[in-house]
Amino acid sequence: MTATPLDIPRTWAEFTDPAEPAQRLRVDLTWLTSRWQCLFGRGCPGIDAGEPDAGCCTLGAHFTDADDLARVSAVVESLSAQEWQLRGEGLAEGWTVEDDDEDGGDEDEGSGPTIATRVLDGACILLNRPGFPGGAGCALHRAALARGVEPLTTKPDVCWQLPVRRAYREVELPDGSSYLEITITEYDRRGWGPGGHDLDWYCTNEPVAHTGAVPLFVSLRPELVELVGEEGYAVLARLCEDHLAAQELLGHRAGRPGPDGRELLPLLVHPATAAAAREGLSDPLPRV
Repeated sequence: MTATPLDIPRTWAEFTDPAEPAQRLRVDLTWLTSRWQCLFGRGCPGIDAGEPDAGCCTLGAHFTDADDLARVSAVVESLSAQEWQLRGEGLAEGWTVEDDDEDGGDEDEGSGPTIATRVLDGACILLNRPGFPGGAGCALHRAALARGVEPLTTKPDVCWQLPVRRAYREVELPDGSSYLEITITEYDRRGWGPGGHDLDWYCTNEPVAHTGAVPLFVSLRPELVELVGEEGYAVLARLCEDHLAAQELLGHRAGRPGPDGRELLPLLVHPATAAAAREGLSDPLPRV
C-alpha cells in the first residue's frame, strides 16, 4: 500500500500541565488515537532495504545526555553472553562511538558531537541477529522483558520514545509572561534529520503499521507517562477518549465511511489508520 502524506491536518489539544502550572502540554490527538503498532519481527522491512531484519536499528542510537548514557551503560554491563550476541566484541572494542552526525536526534539533544551506539556489520551492536539462541532483536529490550521491567528503563531515550516525538518551545505572551510548551506528536521520517528522506521505508505513515488492537495512547501508555507524567497522561487519555467518541458520534470509526458516504477528515483520523481500515487490514477500534 502507498504511504500517506507527512503533512496532514491534525487535531491538537492544549492544557496546563497538572503537575507543573508553568508549562503547557500540546498533544496531537490525530496521532495519539491512531492504530500504529511496531512491526519489528512481524514483517517490518526495515529502514534500510539491505538490512530488513534490523528494523530501525541500522543507525546507532544517539544518547540525549550523560544521564541517558549512564543508565544504559549500567544495563549493558549487566548483560550476559546469553542475552547479548555481540557482547565479546562490544566489551573488547567498545559499544559506543563519538558521532557528530545529527541524524536521529531530537530537541532533547545538544549541538556538536554526541555519543552513539556503535554500528557493526550494518546494524547497532546491541542488536541480536536472527538465529541467535537468546532471541533476535534489541538486547536491551529483550533483557527488560526477561527481567519484568519496562523497556524504557533499559534502552536509550531516542529508542524507547520512537515513534513519539517530544519537542520544547518557550512561548512569549503579549503581557510579557511566558510558559514552556511541550509538544507530543508523531516522530515521522523527518525526525531522523535530513537523511530521513533517504530511508527505504518508515512506519508512521504506512497503513500496514496502523493495525494495532488498541489506539496508540493505550499501547504506549508507559512511554507517554514517562514523557508527560501520570497527571498529564490522565488528561491526555481523557482527551483521546473524547476524540474517539467524537468519531463515533459522526457515525464511523477508524476511517470507515459514515452514513452519508463521506470519510472523516484526516484531522479526526490519521490517514494511515483510515487507509488500513479501508483495505480491511484492521477492525474498528474497541471502546476504551
